[in-house]
Amino acid sequence: MGTWDIGHFDNDSAADFCGGLDDAAPGEREGMLRAALLGAARAEEFLDSDEAVEAVAAAALLAAQCPGGAPVTTAYGPQEPIPPLSAELRPLAVEALDRVLAEESELAELWDETEEGPAWRAGIRALREVLDPARPTTGAPLSEA
Repeated sequence: MGTWDIGHFDNDSAADFCGGLDDAAPGEREGMLRAALLGAARAEEFLDSDEAVEAVAAAALLAAQCPGGAPVTTAYGPQEPIPPLSAELRPLAVEALDRVLAEESELAELWDETEEGPAWRAGIRALREVLDPARPTTGAPLSEA
């Protein structure tokens, strides 16, 4: 895992995903974010870490447009502006983040093997709470919450 820190964009896969967003036409960017979120939320088996990382980056970009969301200021995030995103993506982002934190997630498994695992999980939960402040974080998929 080409990772250098616990931030939502601090790994090779997220940086590549953001580069792809920069290369896409502005009208295609929301669809790319939706696809990344769907890929994680709808994963039926073990969630691959690259898919999970892209979903986290997509959720962070969506959360940046929410009240209380942190702006994306890292050099590894997209350099091109992300157009205003539909609020309808928020529940999907929450579902994707719940799947990223679930037991059958390679990314969660990899982080849990490190000392930074609890801090990484806290960052994902904080991101999730920006997207859905009314629903407490459980770490379980929506169907089990």
